[in-house]
Amino acid sequence: MSIDQIAAAADRLRPVVRRTPVIASRVLSERTGQQVYFKCENLQRTGSFKPRGAYNRIANLSSDERARGVVAASAGNHAQGVAWAATELGIASTVFMPVNVALPKLAATKAYGAQVHLTGETIDDALVAAREYSEQHGAVLIHPFDHVDVVAGQGTVGLEIVEQIPDVSTIVVPTGGGGLLAGIASAAHALAPQVQVIGVQAASAAAWPGSLAAGHPVRVGSMQTMADGIAVRLPGDVPYAHVAELAQSVLTVSEEALSRALLLCMERAKLIVEPAGAAAVAALMTGDLDLRGPVCAVLSGGNIDPLVLTHVITHGLRAAGRYLAVRVTIPDRPGGLSRLLNVVSETGASVLDVVHSRTAPTLALDEVEVMLTVETRSEAHRQAVLDTLSGAGFTVDAQS
Repeated sequence: MSIDQIAAAADRLRPVVRRTPVIASRVLSERTGQQVYFKCENLQRTGSFKPRGAYNRIANLSSDERARGVVAASAGNHAQGVAWAATELGIASTVFMPVNVALPKLAATKAYGAQVHLTGETIDDALVAAREYSEQHGAVLIHPFDHVDVVAGQGTVGLEIVEQIPDVSTIVVPTGGGGLLAGIASAAHALAPQVQVIGVQAASAAAWPGSLAAGHPVRVGSMQTMADGIAVRLPGDVPYAHVAELAQSVLTVSEEALSRALLLCMERAKLIVEPAGAAAVAALMTGDLDLRGPVCAVLSGGNIDPLVLTHVITHGLRAAGRYLAVRVTIPDRPGGLSRLLNVVSETGASVLDVVHSRTAPTLALDEVEVMLTVETRSEAHRQAVLDTLSGAGFTVDAQS
């Protein structure tokens, strides 16, 4: 794929997609010692970078292919990107989604104009159904990442970054199938070859490190991550060739790091970002990267189910030492609970919830179990609360 193909995609996309803003992050600049910017693709049409590749791919179809319509498989962002792009171009679209897809993503995909079918438990199941539909009805399958037109469309993010941050030295990119990473790496290599481009995956859904080590795409087995937008079992052949040649590396981050990154984006940047979209931020927060600045972290998407957001915020608060759930065994006598709460109060922690139980099988006859949920200020404060409770003679079991 050449820079001319990416430039042509940029010309094609300019009238219909947003040139998303670049925002400086003071908190990450202070933590990393380098100037850090966010490239806000979470503010793109449909809430992610996906319309860039989808529109470029569909716009390049022949008249005959357009007449047959398009089909895709996705749990969210690609589905919305294909539905929007097809409607924008006056083409019929059909999307297969897993039965457990988040309701907001399902509703959005329908609202953008796609005919939606729910099938199977995973994206792989939905993709099988989409391929069968394509074979039976002649609709063109729009793959989420494994096509040169899709990669060229995603590469326009790289063009914009180089234009918006002319002295950028490092670009950090959330990575699933590899289309966004391959596109950005290709654009950066052509326009600013000194720039290092780094991919980031969730550690529990990481196909790229093993694939790069093997020299070809390798399918991973089970995946369990909150970052469903980058949970891809097998990297694409098309993006693999570009990533293997042009990307500096692909590293992984934990679920705790992802949740803390999402929380930082909300609290400090006032940006709603989905777990997959916060992967680059998570990598910068770990402090494990050898960075050359200025640094650009791509926020690849912001489509998150409010119920999932609530769960992830709680997870992030706990990971950041801002939230403590602790099981405490106290004497079952008058004043026992009051003494416990007084000890917590003296630490400066705020009690959010108290559950009092006498039925736990491990309790003696004269004991009662209290499940406390408290708000703390930091990891150090969280540990101080635990130490104070233990020092006061209570049996303490902090919950993960």
